[in-house]
Amino acid sequence: MSESPVILKAQDLHKSYRMGATRVVVLKGVDLAVREGEFVAVVGASGSGKSTLLHLLGGLDKPDKGHIQFRGRDVNRMSARGLNEYRNETVGFVFQFYHLLDELNVLENVILPAMVSRSVVGWLLARHQARRRAVALLDQLGLQERARHKPYQLSGGERQRVAIGRALMNQPTLLLADEPTGNLDSATGNGILTIFEQLHAAGQTIVLVTHDERVARRAQRIITLVDGKVRT
Repeated sequence: MSESPVILKAQDLHKSYRMGATRVVVLKGVDLAVREGEFVAVVGASGSGKSTLLHLLGGLDKPDKGHIQFRGRDVNRMSARGLNEYRNETVGFVFQFYHLLDELNVLENVILPAMVSRSVVGWLLARHQARRRAVALLDQLGLQERARHKPYQLSGGERQRVAIGRALMNQPTLLLADEPTGNLDSATGNGILTIFEQLHAAGQTIVLVTHDERVARRAQRIITLVDGKVRT
């Protein structure tokens, strides 16, 4: 059986940040290729550049040097509109600290990406379909009874499942997860990893970063970052 195509490719990524008078070099020439349908874990110690790499792959930041291509398109050369579409429709993000809006209930948090990607008229035409998808996602994630709750009324595991639902709302090609179990106890974290495994089995492409080797072993392939470089 032939291998699936590479859809995400990073070449010679360099990234540094200015901290006062000091320049901190984070990435020092990272190469990475992810195939469609793969579940890849990027593992490394704190400060190795994992989160920085994920932010670059997701278009949340730009490298100082190097290129990121998604299906042959250079992410760093996209127009502002193209980059917004990439971040909102092509990529879904799951973060360690959830980043849910407490003023919105669970259902509204999940629907939010569908709202921000449309004009007012477009949203009026699409809102019923979006609501049906959000309800279906909450059902899939075991949160149907929590739809009207606010995030602060949920456990950490429930909040992370809401965040996963939000990330999946626009049916992204690529799911990026930054330490998704880092704020959870072991049993709850295992439940979150099981969700990622189920999504992968259904064909979802996933890149997950973690400092925990046990978490990384749940992925299909592991890439290790050491001092801003991929260890070979």
